[in-house]
Amino acid sequence: MKIKSILHLDLDAFFVSVERKQNSELKGRPLIVGGMGDRGVVAAASYETRKFGVHSGMAMKVARQLCPEATVIKGNAGTYTKESHTVTEIIRSRVPGFEKASVDEFYADLTGMDRFFGIEQFASGLRETIIKESGLPISFGLSQNKVVSKIATSVAKPNARNIIPVGNEKNFLAPLEVNRIPMIGNKTFQTLLNLGIREIRTIQEMPVEMLESVLGKNGRTIWKRAHGIDEVPIIPFHERKSISTERTFGRDTIDVVRLHATLVAMAESLAYQLRKGNKLTSNVSVKIRYSDFQTYTKQAKIPYTSADHILIPKVEELFKQLYNRRLLIRLIGVKFTGLVGGNYQINLFDDSEEMLSLYNSLDHIRNKYGEHSVRRAVTMDTRTIGRMGNPFNGEPPVVLAHRKQ
Repeated sequence: MKIKSILHLDLDAFFVSVERKQNSELKGRPLIVGGMGDRGVVAAASYETRKFGVHSGMAMKVARQLCPEATVIKGNAGTYTKESHTVTEIIRSRVPGFEKASVDEFYADLTGMDRFFGIEQFASGLRETIIKESGLPISFGLSQNKVVSKIATSVAKPNARNIIPVGNEKNFLAPLEVNRIPMIGNKTFQTLLNLGIREIRTIQEMPVEMLESVLGKNGRTIWKRAHGIDEVPIIPFHERKSISTERTFGRDTIDVVRLHATLVAMAESLAYQLRKGNKLTSNVSVKIRYSDFQTYTKQAKIPYTSADHILIPKVEELFKQLYNRRLLIRLIGVKFTGLVGGNYQINLFDDSEEMLSLYNSLDHIRNKYGEHSVRRAVTMDTRTIGRMGNPFNGEPPVVLAHRKQ
């Protein structure tokens, strides 16, 4: 079997780096990007602040107490989205196929490229090109699989590279703390610490059955990753990947209240599916089909997000701009495109701890009792929109619903 060469690229302290690119006076100074009020949340922290214990997701009030000399900036999601697109296009122009794992993180399969030029030389050249053309620092890890490459990048940071030779994966991983392994969060890390497991070498010395008895089915995955084993493939990035839903009415309508409720229900359902699939969207579109079968769509670029309170107003705004014929409507639809992997971090500078807790709580209830166990009051009279399950298992565009009512 051919040994793979998987490259992992990660923009260093992305939001912070963008702010410093725009204002050189911020370089070298402790910097926090996030919500400005005490109830806000840290979206990103410079390396200068991290030695004081500041990290993303932390309450801004706590971060200010830990590092009172830090400069705090609210940040601009639109600017970060634009910079992310710039780096994406640089990578797209030089790599045959790549995965955009989040707004600031990429994977590329360089297997076989050594027939034309050295893989290490190519990876280093790509990194230098990104730094030169984007003005942003970026680190990379190179190994035979995604997990080891990602860990290698985290060890290399900031603004450096780390190449793990084939066969040296276990030795590289052994002295690292177990929370370097992707999928080990704070809770699992604490569980392992309570068992006296701090370094990855300890997991390497354990029978897989022992780890399974403690962590369940995730124990085997963690055990394999600790040994440098990972078979997860590169998922090619396609800008057009989308998620959508439509509603065809049994009887054409001009009931604006009903139309509004249906649109809100659609946007709410799609936003939940994004968060469930750990995705963010950068483009929203609304479709209207009138009783004479004339169909119109309107779309808008937005900063990456998966938040209801950002997506629903944009859907409402597009509908108001689009609905100008005052004819009976046969069908309406909502689509989110330009999807990338990523969590809610891109919105942290807009939100408070309470907002993040609300989303986490609502999604927890939906995951446990079903998507429609919690709904906005305005949508209560609409019929079920959406579907159970994960719409992101396959690459083609996903239509969540197309039902008559």
